[in-house]
Amino acid sequence: MFLEVDATKQKLFVHQDDKLIQHFQVSTARNGLGEQMGSECTPRGWHRVRAKIGAGQPKNAVFIGRRPTGEVYSSQLANNQPDRDWILSRILWLNGLEPGKNRYGLVDSGWRYIYIHGCPDELVRGAPESHGCIRMLNADVIQLFEIVEPGCKVNIHA
Repeated sequence: MFLEVDATKQKLFVHQDDKLIQHFQVSTARNGLGEQMGSECTPRGWHRVRAKIGAGQPKNAVFIGRRPTGEVYSSQLANNQPDRDWILSRILWLNGLEPGKNRYGLVDSGWRYIYIHGCPDELVRGAPESHGCIRMLNADVIQLFEIVEPGCKVNIHA
């Protein structure tokens, strides 16, 4: 199995045994594609799922620093913290596989904390709007989380 993220189409495709088995709408970075630390761009190239975080948490569980806060996202919580970059439900933490491109130094996707994660559903509108991560609808990221294993390869491209 491998995942393909097409930033042009704002879609994540799940491939297994050379067949497309599923696809999901996503939101990649507002700043476009790029690998530089601090750029808030979505990194290109081959990655792998370094860790799966959030098993057993409720839908819309809020995470900070890859740990659940005990909060569950709601419109009231959003109104109280309008500038927060919400990471919800599940996290697939990515590591780059291409030295000098998305691994090591100032281009390392793992050190940049690049994730595939849930966010407020209204923020997944088929347009690039994230701060570098790949955002998904909460129900979709929970479904993806259940079928992906650590080590699963992920190719991100335009």
